[in-house]
Amino acid sequence: MAKIGYAAMLEQFHPTDLLDWCAQAETAGFSAGFMVSEHFHPWTPQQGQAAFAWSFMGALGTRTSLPFGTAVTCPGFRYHPAVIAHAAATLGAMFPGRFWLGLGAGEALNEHILGGQWPEIGVRSAMMFEAIEVIVKLFSGNVVRHRGDHFTLESAKLYTRPADDARVPIYVATAGPLNARKTGKFADGMITVGAADEKIGMLWGKFEEGAREAGKDPLGMPKLLQIHVSWARTEDEAADNAVREWPNGGMPFPKQDIKNPEDFAAMAKMVRPEDFRNRVLISSDLAVHAAHVQHYLDMGFDEVHLHNVGRNQAEFIDVFGREVLPALRLGD
Repeated sequence: MAKIGYAAMLEQFHPTDLLDWCAQAETAGFSAGFMVSEHFHPWTPQQGQAAFAWSFMGALGTRTSLPFGTAVTCPGFRYHPAVIAHAAATLGAMFPGRFWLGLGAGEALNEHILGGQWPEIGVRSAMMFEAIEVIVKLFSGNVVRHRGDHFTLESAKLYTRPADDARVPIYVATAGPLNARKTGKFADGMITVGAADEKIGMLWGKFEEGAREAGKDPLGMPKLLQIHVSWARTEDEAADNAVREWPNGGMPFPKQDIKNPEDFAAMAKMVRPEDFRNRVLISSDLAVHAAHVQHYLDMGFDEVHLHNVGRNQAEFIDVFGREVLPALRLGD
């Protein structure tokens, strides 16, 4: 049975406010839990926040009872994979069966801050999958040594970790065919941001191909989706919210190499409501939003996590919980 979740966007909102909204979302029926963004910087200075996700998630686990995970964190620049494994295993031990680790190849916006080299995407992807190898080894509870192309680990062992039958699953955010196949082969599930149906189908095909290469059943591996929407009481307000609060969503080009929020703010001056078409659903019509979410449920996603880009989070949670979620067909 598919589930709907709530995207907790730490680059937009104060973590204390987000804790309240996550608790509200649980009560309202967002039963998939929470995708927690993991940023050092916001996309634009106007968004105004970028709290430390790992501190937030410790509080989130105590405040709520639903699953949660990072969407997504990057291993290898701000954090060595061993540090991520340490943090993830601790949350897994504290909240058994609830925490999942979402990984991605990273964005310069967050990862350039230590001043090291920012490599091409092929290198970053290779780093990510080597990092997964390191993290999985550490999750075993054994003493681990590793000397690879990108990372070194010297006799490390995780002493605090969940039981073997509650191991933290690793999901990878994937946007290309090669990484989708590797995700199926080396990870436990896949995270996708809203894309054209044809692209999603291609990614799933490659994901399933990689899973079968590794002797896994892809039908039992979770497929998670995050979609961005802008809902408000009027069409004009919904459009204004998108342009003002989430202009990066209207930028139809790769953003992984842009380093500073101020650079995004400069580009945001060029963004117009029509730029969000097929990227962020802007509408005041709840039936339109329900149909949009239903489309992805019908495609076969196990979890669809909703991010409303406006500041009207409490109202969004209340209205969608009462009028949109009950209208969805979630399957068996």
